[in-house]
Amino acid sequence: MAFESLSEKLQDIFKNLRKKGRLTEADVKAALREVKIALLEADVSFKVVKVFMKEVQEKAIGQDVMNGLNPGQMVIKIVNDELVSLMGSESIELTLKPANELTVIMMMGLNGAGKTTTSAKLAGKLKSKGRKVLLCACDIYRPAAVKQLQVVGGQVGAEVYWDDRHEFLPPDISKNAYEYASQNGFNVLILDTAGRLQIDKDMMDELAETKAKIPVDWSILVVDAMTGQDAVNVASAFEEKVGIDGVILTKLDGDSRGGAALSIRQTTGKPILFAGMGEKLDDLQQFYPDRMASRILGMGDVMSLIEKAQENLDEEKAREMEAKLRKASFGFDDYLESINQMRKMGGMNSLLGMMPGVSASELSKLEDQIDEKMIARTEAIILSMTPEERANPDILNQRRRMRVAKGSGVTLQEVNKLCKQFEQIRKVMKQYSGLLKGKRGRRGFKLPFGLG
Repeated sequence: MAFESLSEKLQDIFKNLRKKGRLTEADVKAALREVKIALLEADVSFKVVKVFMKEVQEKAIGQDVMNGLNPGQMVIKIVNDELVSLMGSESIELTLKPANELTVIMMMGLNGAGKTTTSAKLAGKLKSKGRKVLLCACDIYRPAAVKQLQVVGGQVGAEVYWDDRHEFLPPDISKNAYEYASQNGFNVLILDTAGRLQIDKDMMDELAETKAKIPVDWSILVVDAMTGQDAVNVASAFEEKVGIDGVILTKLDGDSRGGAALSIRQTTGKPILFAGMGEKLDDLQQFYPDRMASRILGMGDVMSLIEKAQENLDEEKAREMEAKLRKASFGFDDYLESINQMRKMGGMNSLLGMMPGVSASELSKLEDQIDEKMIARTEAIILSMTPEERANPDILNQRRRMRVAKGSGVTLQEVNKLCKQFEQIRKVMKQYSGLLKGKRGRRGFKLPFGLG
């Protein structure tokens, strides 16, 4: 989970601040010292931390804060605002030329940063916006690099250009791909270049030569978020030797510290365009500094949650499910559909991470309880039922349950437990079905799968 360690520490610091009511200058300074340590432990660049803390301290020890009605919350707001500023204040769009012209995007970075997968993810995102995308395999050095691009490109429905004539080096391959794309109606060309160390002069020169041969519109640096402070050094070197227009952070879901995201924008002046938040080919999210700051401080990311729902949920199916909830005719088939819809949105862990008020420590506990294997067993149990039983769970007597247990390879106790949980969920969902129209219930939700 991105920023888990930093998020947990900051939330604990601010929780103690809120308890104090009115604050002394010593209280604020002590809290900010802890914030500084938390940032450094999250692998944020020392220079960045120094500038960040200077800005926060000047504002947090001002008279308006110290004499305010709720100084604790005002300090939190200042830290939030400075985090947003640190990451770039505004989200930067990847702008493309008109559809009748060719936009060229060159992906570059170190070995293992995830360029090939990210190239395919980006191709899929642009295709969903109506663009005709050509992926070009420019990595002639890594074994199976071309095959990998062909596989992931095929998964997102993007054509892959590859020139296997041995006399051609990557700059030549790029030029040939540019001509092919221009002649065949493509309006986006993505160059998947080989991984390279920033100290390898010949390999860096190769990128510069590519830019000299064809008009590259976006030179995008793909950075593994888990490289921490090293990401800053890498970005600075690529900017100096080749020039970069933007950054994509990969594996942000796997880095509990998040220092790269908080350092790279400030030190290079280049925007973070997207964040890779998972292994699936649709797990490439627009990077929003304000939303990321909210997540770090435990305030959730409701806008991203809404957008995920809009992108992945079928509106007609949602209306059908609402009608079934109101009529109390919600069955196991509908339950199975809700599991699949949740998976499309990234899974329960991903959704909980965007919910306001769910702290990093609470999320960590929930992740231990939400076991994908357990969800798979739930599916197996449901699929072992007859269509009649799935539509009308009330007919599942003991004899039928024994047959379902045998058919799904689980114990009778597991089937009984699922049926009991399902009945509880059906009652809760019926009670809160009004929330589908924006109404707010008086009690909290019970989580699916009996985890609430």
